[in-house]
Amino acid sequence: MVFSSRVIAVLLAMCIAIVTTAFLSLFKEVTQNALVVTFLISFSSSYLLGFIILEFLIFREINKIYDLFDKLRKKELSSIEQNRSNVMNPLKKINEEIFSYAALKQKEIDELKKLEAFRKEFIADVSHELKTPIFAAQGFVHTLLDGAVKDKNVRTRFLKKAAKSLDGLDMLVQDLLTLSQIETGEIKMHYETFDIKRLIEEIFDQFENKADKKNIELILDTTQHEVLVYADWQRINQVLTNLISNAVKYSNDGGKVTVSFQTNKGTITTYIKDTGEGIPPEDVHRIFERFYRVDKSRSREKGGTGLGLAIVKHIMEGHRSKVEVKTTMGKGSVFSFKLPVGEADPLLED
Repeated sequence: MVFSSRVIAVLLAMCIAIVTTAFLSLFKEVTQNALVVTFLISFSSSYLLGFIILEFLIFREINKIYDLFDKLRKKELSSIEQNRSNVMNPLKKINEEIFSYAALKQKEIDELKKLEAFRKEFIADVSHELKTPIFAAQGFVHTLLDGAVKDKNVRTRFLKKAAKSLDGLDMLVQDLLTLSQIETGEIKMHYETFDIKRLIEEIFDQFENKADKKNIELILDTTQHEVLVYADWQRINQVLTNLISNAVKYSNDGGKVTVSFQTNKGTITTYIKDTGEGIPPEDVHRIFERFYRVDKSRSREKGGTGLGLAIVKHIMEGHRSKVEVKTTMGKGSVFSFKLPVGEADPLLED
C-alpha cells in the first residue's frame, strides 16, 4: 500500500493546522507566539485523532480485506477465518460479505472433493464387483472351448457354473440400476394400502428351502389377522426380501428368523430379528453404504451384490422413514422400519 495511516494522518493534521493558523492570523490581536502554539496544538490533536480513526477504523479493515482477497487469489480458502470488526466500522459489512463468499466457496470445494472421492471409490468397487463374475464365467467358457466341451458331464457342470456367474452379474447390474434410479428420482413411490403380514408370508415361502438347509426356523410373531400399511408394495417387497434374505444368510445353523410388528400412534414398526453373530459396533454405521461388507471374505462366499442394504436405505428414505438396527455380538441383530397404518378402504387413493 502506497500510503499508510500515519502518513495520511500527518498530511491531514498539517492541512488542518495551516488552515486554523491562517484563520487566526486574520485577527490583529493574535500574537505571533499564539499562532505558533495554535499551529502545534492543532497539528498534534488533529494528528492523534486522524491516526486513531484511520488506523483502527479504516486501514486495519482495509488490510484485512486485502488479506482476504490475497487468500482468495491464492485459493487458500480453508485458512480464511472470520474477523471480528468494530460495530461502528464502515467497512465491516464488506469484510463480512467477503468472508461469507469465501466460506460458501470453500464449502462447495469440500463437497466437490467428497463427490470426487466417492466417485473414485464407487468406480473401483463396481469394477471389482463386476470383475469377479465376469472372470469366473470367462474361465468356464474358455475351459470348454479348450476341449472340455467334448465331455458331457464336464460341459454341463461348467455351463451351470458359467450361468450362475452370469446370473450374479445380471443381479449386480439390476441392483445398480435400481439404486441409480431411486437416487435420481426416476423411480416414484406408488402408495397403496396392503397387508404386510401377507407379503411376509409370501417372502417366507421363497426362502423356505434356504432356511431348511440351515435348519433355520422362520417365525411370523403376530396374532393379528392382517397388518395394513400404506406404502409402495413393490418397494417394501424389495426391502423385506433383502432384510429377510440377510437374516437367513447370516443366522447360525439351527437358529431363528423372527418378524414381528408394533403399532404406535398411526405407524406400524416391522422388526426382522436374526440369531447370527451380530455386527461389530464400528461397522454398524457403515453397513448401508454401497458394497460395504463387514467380513469381505465370508460375505462374498455367501453371495449377494453388496447393494441390498443401500437399496433398503434409499427406499425407506423415499417413504420418509429410515431403517434402524440394533445388534449384540454373539446374539444377532434386529432391523426395523416404520410405515403409516393403512386404511381398510380399498378405494383409498394417494
